[in-house]
Amino acid sequence: MQKELPTIEPLQLVETANPFNDNDWLFEIKYDGIRALTYIVDDTCELYSICHSRLNGFNSVASSIQSSLRARESILDGELVSMDENGVIKFSDLVERKGRLCYFAFDLLLVNGRDQRDLPLIERKRRLKDIIPSSSGLLRYADHVVGNGVALFDVAVKNDLEGIVAKPRESRYEPCTVWYKINAPHYTQASGHQVLKESAEHFYRA
Repeated sequence: MQKELPTIEPLQLVETANPFNDNDWLFEIKYDGIRALTYIVDDTCELYSICHSRLNGFNSVASSIQSSLRARESILDGELVSMDENGVIKFSDLVERKGRLCYFAFDLLLVNGRDQRDLPLIERKRRLKDIIPSSSGLLRYADHVVGNGVALFDVAVKNDLEGIVAKPRESRYEPCTVWYKINAPHYTQASGHQVLKESAEHFYRA
């Protein structure tokens, strides 16, 4: 990369069983894909796994992020996914690099060279939304609801999604921060999911 950006350790998800309501928390849909930190600097955009290895084979997504994001020298946290013609996310297609590949950004860690990690999550997300055009195509803003995790979980279950993620709305992006993942109990793509995750490890090799 042409300029040096800090290497950031992504926050980990802790699994919990039951959805909950709490106005001090925000809740997002859990996208079934590959977690990736995106580093944008000058005219380049590079995607890195949670193991800090560069992700290959996603040039179209990286190019779209670099050209459409209203910022430079920035770091995003998000999820690479593949969607079919009906907008259904399919992890097996992502493994094979099929379908419509795109990136759902859910956090802003650095923007225009300025560190955002000490800001509350709700403010980081507001700033993130401001720099993602609504019609940007392969780069998408991962929206959220505040307080009502139970209702969002019901939506995830009814639409056969992987689940939801719960995050403290005022939290900083730091190692002591806890994010919870709440998996839908009858997610139809869960069968053989771990095998697919393991086979996707080849994406993590530079």
